[in-house]
Amino acid sequence: MALDEAQAAANAGEVPVGAVLVSPDGQVLARARNMMRAANDPTAHAEIAAIRAACQKRGNERLTGCSLYVTLEPCPMCAGAIAEARIAKLFYGAADIKGGAVDNGVALFDQKSCHHAPEVIGGLRESDSAALLKDFFALRRNG
Repeated sequence: MALDEAQAAANAGEVPVGAVLVSPDGQVLARARNMMRAANDPTAHAEIAAIRAACQKRGNERLTGCSLYVTLEPCPMCAGAIAEARIAKLFYGAADIKGGAVDNGVALFDQKSCHHAPEVIGGLRESDSAALLKDFFALRRNG
């Protein structure tokens, strides 16, 4: 589902990142994709949109016990939101050496100032996620 969202983002001219938030019992709470250009909003990342929608659906600012699936390693802003929402598990596809903040960059969840760190599983469908990003940026460079 997250890959489908990422493809939809690419089709709309957005950086292809998709996210899905799942409740502890396996119910899909939210699906989202990057929409920064469409929304004229630099915070309209897939993770942020999914977190906002899931919190609204649950009627709570906390997503305790929930899992977030995202096609790209979250940036510092999104990692911070994941921690604040108390998401239990984060699964991501492609690593982001430049902009990631989970296993790369600031490694936010490893910092003493981080009050909540989810269980992190990186590399889920990594080649599929990376291919979407590579194809997207190749078209922009060559087109």
